[in-house]
Amino acid sequence: MPRSLVLFLFLMPFVVMGQVTFESSNLPIISINTLGQPIIDEPKITAQMRITNNGPDQENRITDQPNDYNGLIGIELRGSTSQWFPKKPYGVETRDNMGNDLDVSLLGMPKESDWTLNASYNDKTLLRDGLYYILAGSFMDYAPRVRYSEMLLNGRYEGVYLMVEKIKRGKNRVDIDKLETTDNTGDALTGGYILKLDKETGSNAGAGWSSSYPAFPGAWQRPYFQFEYPDARDVTAAQRSYITGFISQMEQTIASEGYTHPQTGYRKYIDTRSLADFIIVNELAKNPDAYRLSTFFYKERDSDGGKVHFGPVWDNNLGFGNVDYCTQGTPDGLVITNFNLVCPDDGWVIHFWWKKFLDDEAFYRQLKLRWKELRRDKLSDARVHFVIDSIATMLKKPQGRNFQQWPVLGQYVWPNFFVGQSYDQEISWLKNWMNQRLVFLDKEWEVREDSIFIPKEQAFAVTPNPAETEVTVTFRDKIPETATFFIVDLNGRLAVTHAERKKYQVIFRIDDLAPGLYFVVIRDQDKNRVVKFIKT
Repeated sequence: MPRSLVLFLFLMPFVVMGQVTFESSNLPIISINTLGQPIIDEPKITAQMRITNNGPDQENRITDQPNDYNGLIGIELRGSTSQWFPKKPYGVETRDNMGNDLDVSLLGMPKESDWTLNASYNDKTLLRDGLYYILAGSFMDYAPRVRYSEMLLNGRYEGVYLMVEKIKRGKNRVDIDKLETTDNTGDALTGGYILKLDKETGSNAGAGWSSSYPAFPGAWQRPYFQFEYPDARDVTAAQRSYITGFISQMEQTIASEGYTHPQTGYRKYIDTRSLADFIIVNELAKNPDAYRLSTFFYKERDSDGGKVHFGPVWDNNLGFGNVDYCTQGTPDGLVITNFNLVCPDDGWVIHFWWKKFLDDEAFYRQLKLRWKELRRDKLSDARVHFVIDSIATMLKKPQGRNFQQWPVLGQYVWPNFFVGQSYDQEISWLKNWMNQRLVFLDKEWEVREDSIFIPKEQAFAVTPNPAETEVTVTFRDKIPETATFFIVDLNGRLAVTHAERKKYQVIFRIDDLAPGLYFVVIRDQDKNRVVKFIKT
């Protein structure tokens, strides 16, 4: 890019020309100037971006000097259906003066070069995506970080936007090994890869491969796997052959009768903790796109475990009751089991994997135990409502300007399930919906002590087995007060000594144990009873 053009971009002033009188905000202010160029859906055009962020509880003014970022970007339209709304979503890449990617920290988020600006046009709470990412980030290995802002585009006020970290490989995002084009043999060939199930849009469209299996018996749909990392243009023949073969083997195993076997079944390929978390956060939101669209998963290098991890989560503007088709916006029902029943002819349906996962009693119990654990703090009623209230309070003034520019309150915007007459009504409805959703999931995923089968000849049972995060000893009768409990490894060394003790149950946390065979030891009056279990 010529230096004169760069200088012009940096010096050109921004002028407020929109319908809204916009002078200041409690949110950061993002100003983008495209120098008269239209923003299109690929390729990115070069533009300038300035961000003013004076910090928490400080007012930001459009007359302030940009103090968070002042430089070049590449910008394009992003999304599929969402880019047809009047308020557009964008993909942004921070660049240096030569047009190369430039890793920077924006609004306090870790340094990177790729970001998105979500418009939330058909989500009139303006917070569904933010709520989803914030909750997911509190217990998943990684979820995109987010920051709210108000935005000007070529001097015109555009409203409230959510800046979101784009999913990509990196130490501050999906932390897997870098895959070079020279990594075509040995351990280096085995990872890392980021794949997705999604609509075929974007630069990698048509560069993936179809599943060998129909989505469900009799279905015409065959899910399509796409490359997210490496870019499909950079994947070598050896890498393509490896990852397609790995996924094929994984699918064959999931489809087999012995798929639940702890050593040779699907656990050989899949990290079930991430699987449980992925299901939980998507069912919490009742995300109608879950498992079939915007569904990301990544594979580690074999030397790091070599398993598929589900996530990061992505795109939830239709969740939390904001959809009037297929699974609907009611607070009951599970997307994972119901979507294919009510919308079997949709172009993108839920793959057969997910039903098989839930049919595995050991995994389904693991999922329920994980839900029970998360409900204690990270997904408690208080925590969920704190996040909703915090965002809504932060948006109290900005939302007024947003809906002055985009007057959609009280109007149906596809695919709204509920249409409130005011912003307060939208927030109130969402909070009520969330209350009902949490009650439904508590009942659906309840773990009852009397639900564990204990044969008559046994005094207790150890479940689940195999186990990943928790193992529970459930007694037929009340636990003797004199009994003590601990876990040892194959060599008899103490592995876990602390347990949560209840009237009929003792619960061990086993997150930190290495995979392998262990023994629960129950000692009472100098007598030991030992039960083995497998940690996956």
